Amino acid sequence: MCQQPGIRALPVIFYNVSPKWVRRLSLANIIVNVAIVVTGGAVRLTGSGLGCPSWPNCAPGTFHATPEMGMHGAIEWGNRLFGAIVALVAIVTFVAALLRKPKRASLVWLTGFIGVAVAVQAFIGAATVGTDLSPWMVSVHFLVSIAILAAALVAWVRAGEPDGEVRLTVPKPVRSLWWVLVGVTVAVLFVGTLVTGAGPHAGDKDSPRSGLDTELISQAHADLVFLLVGVTIGLVFTLRVAGAPAAASRRVWVLIGVIAAQGLIGFVQYFTDLPAPLVGAHLLGAAVLWLTVLWVGVPMRERLAPSLEVRQRPAAERVTAEATA
Repeated sequence: MCQQPGIRALPVIFYNVSPKWVRRLSLANIIVNVAIVVTGGAVRLTGSGLGCPSWPNCAPGTFHATPEMGMHGAIEWGNRLFGAIVALVAIVTFVAALLRKPKRASLVWLTGFIGVAVAVQAFIGAATVGTDLSPWMVSVHFLVSIAILAAALVAWVRAGEPDGEVRLTVPKPVRSLWWVLVGVTVAVLFVGTLVTGAGPHAGDKDSPRSGLDTELISQAHADLVFLLVGVTIGLVFTLRVAGAPAAASRRVWVLIGVIAAQGLIGFVQYFTDLPAPLVGAHLLGAAVLWLTVLWVGVPMRERLAPSLEVRQRPAAERVTAEATA
């Protein structure tokens, strides 16, 4: 009996994942993790944070939302279902990295971290519901998403690079200034979660607030944003003086545009009593800002094509060398 070509090809596809597919899946990881930040924000901004009052069941005795739970139950259950999609993408990407030919140890570690972090997010979500949407747990939930996005972006970049050594394309002080930019951005995002925890959008009318002084914490957030602007402008001139690659300079200007848009949204929402649509847009902007800051640093280093000597090394030696790089 003749075997169909499609069936015979399945083992080849399964055991030999091309680098192109790993890169595509890594991009999918970025997209779904940005989306889960937005859908999670929608849950809070619509007051649906306790639409499913238990976990993993939506309510005692029922795994999914029921019509009696209304809109809030449907929104929270929808966010949980999307979380399952995020987990599925993370698992598929990890398996693809394992089966990639040639094997690349750094991709296995990165995608493995993402998979574990997504699983941890589920338990953080359970703890958040169990504490009636404690603002501190909500902050942790968001910050773990930021870590996942960083790993997803690095995996996407790494998936499109050759296997040779890494070298800087800018002087070390310039690269160090970019790391300062990364640190300031983390501070902006962290204090932003504190502003949220002190604000009116608790996710449920009975959920607690942090009790922090909203005026004081908002001013601290604004001050850090001004510092972010200053470091970014400093990086623009530093890149020009250092003769950095054109791609790095272009990306800093994109970052300035993102910061300007995010700042405008932030100021408008503050002076209009935090309307939910603008807060949601600001949350999306925070994820985009973080990814853009990381993206700026990519052209500041390059990975060379492997030398003939490296290519002729046994595969096991190449994987070990990469793991220690």
